[in-house]
Amino acid sequence: MKPARLVILGIAALAGVGAFLLILSGSKPPEPVKVAVPAPPPPMDQVLVASQDIPFGNTIEAGDLRWQSWPKNSAPAGVILQSKDPDGANEFEGWLVRNRLGQGEPVYRDRIIQPGKSGFLAALLPQGMRAIAIAIDSQGGTTAGNFILPGDHVDVIHTFRDDDVARANGGDGMVSETLLHNVRVLAIGQNIQKPGKEPVIGGSNATLELSPKQVEQIILAQKVGQLSLSLRSMADSNTTASGDASDKDMNFTIVRYGVPIPGRAR
Repeated sequence: MKPARLVILGIAALAGVGAFLLILSGSKPPEPVKVAVPAPPPPMDQVLVASQDIPFGNTIEAGDLRWQSWPKNSAPAGVILQSKDPDGANEFEGWLVRNRLGQGEPVYRDRIIQPGKSGFLAALLPQGMRAIAIAIDSQGGTTAGNFILPGDHVDVIHTFRDDDVARANGGDGMVSETLLHNVRVLAIGQNIQKPGKEPVIGGSNATLELSPKQVEQIILAQKVGQLSLSLRSMADSNTTASGDASDKDMNFTIVRYGVPIPGRAR
């Protein structure tokens, strides 16, 4: 055999041995690259929300509500869905807001009510509260010049004659004291909402939101004197003042046939 052919065979044999040794070494080919596939987007629906802040007692007007995309499976219970109520953005114009709606907040059916229906004022009251009307000066003398509006918070001032003060000072004995603190006004006259353009609301009575105990105090106070409303700042309308008269006994002097008799509201 020729030497050249022997050399070629030797090289081929060495290559085969090298390949065999590589197989025995256990080296593996590189794993394939994994490509992440994004999950499909969740099914969406349109939820009716407030396009701006709507205070308590206000009427829903055109443009106050809008549709907002919302994951269909996570929509809160009780909200208004476009798939079930496609005309919802316009259907509720003229309805009253029972509780304040913040911008972007979903609209729940139990937080709005259609005016004119039986019991609509009762629907504005939180559980356990009562509504009672008190007589006020129609010229605004007892309501901060008629600038107290529905939804405002007020203090109730009681003015009455105190015979002990009259005997001590020799005057007419008229005194004033704060009877209730931080009371919400539901209505002035027949108006239960703040007007959009009119700055003043007049009426001969104011309807207040009170507890049953406060109702008893107000009824008694009207019998023996005059009630006035003092407007509270918006900054402290969500706080309860200390020493609220609703949490303690109120003393009055009731005059019967010219004889002063101590009275007490409990």
